[in-house]
Amino acid sequence: MSEPSPLIQEPDLSNARTRVSVRGRLRNYFFTGVIVAGPLAITIYITWWCISLIDGWVKPLVPSAYLPDHYLPFSIPGLGLVIAFVALTTLGALTANLVGRSVVEFGEVLLARTPVISGLYRGLRQVFETLFSTSGTSFRTVGLVEFPVKGTWSVVFLSAPAGPDVQNALPPAGDYVGVFLPCAPNPTTGFFFYLPRSEVIEVPMSVDDAAKLVMSAGVIQPEDPQSRLHAMAAGLRVAQVGPVEIRDRQDA
Repeated sequence: MSEPSPLIQEPDLSNARTRVSVRGRLRNYFFTGVIVAGPLAITIYITWWCISLIDGWVKPLVPSAYLPDHYLPFSIPGLGLVIAFVALTTLGALTANLVGRSVVEFGEVLLARTPVISGLYRGLRQVFETLFSTSGTSFRTVGLVEFPVKGTWSVVFLSAPAGPDVQNALPPAGDYVGVFLPCAPNPTTGFFFYLPRSEVIEVPMSVDDAAKLVMSAGVIQPEDPQSRLHAMAAGLRVAQVGPVEIRDRQDA
C-alpha cells in the first residue's frame, strides 16, 4: 500500500507580519522625526548665523572695556544684536523730537550736495520707507496676472500705484499698478512691470503663503489650519498603529 502523502502545511505569516509591521512603524517614526527636526534644525542654524553676523558687525564698534566678553572667559552670543536694537531704538526716539529732526535734516542736506552719494542715499531711503512703512500697502497684496501667455496665470505681489509721470505716459486703460512677478524657486528675483488694475485678480492669500507657493513650485499649497491638524493627527495614528495592522483590521 502506498504511504499517505504528508499534509501541506501553510507557512506561518505571523512572524513575517510582525517584522513588516515593525519595519513600517520604524520607517514612519523616522520620517516623522525628519519632518519635526528638519525645519527646527534649519531655523536654529539660520537664526544662529544671523546673530553671529550681527555680533561680528556691532561688537568691533564697541570698546572692549564696555563688553562683558572682556571680563568673562566665554563670549555671550546675541550681545551685538541687543546693542544694535537698543541703538536703533534710541536713534528713532531721538529723531522723533525737534533736535533729532534738525540733526537728520542737516545730515541729509550734506548728503544731497555730495555728487554720487546723494542719489544712492535717496534711493535707499525711499526703498526702506516703502518696505518698513506701517501705513503702506506695497507687497502686502497677492494677485494673479495672465503671464507669459493668455490662459496661463502667475502669482504676483502688488506694489505701489503708478506715479503721475508713468500714468500719463501709458495708454489710457484706467489706473495702473506696479506688480512684481517672482521667479521660482528664488522669489528674490523676478520681473517688475505696470498693469491696469482691472487685469490683476487679487487673491485672499498672505504674502508668506504666496512665497512658499513660489519657492516650492506649487508643491506647498496654502491650506486650512483645521485640515492641517487633521492630517497631522492621521499621520501620528498611522505611525503608532502601523500600516500592516491597519490592513489586518480592514480585512477583519
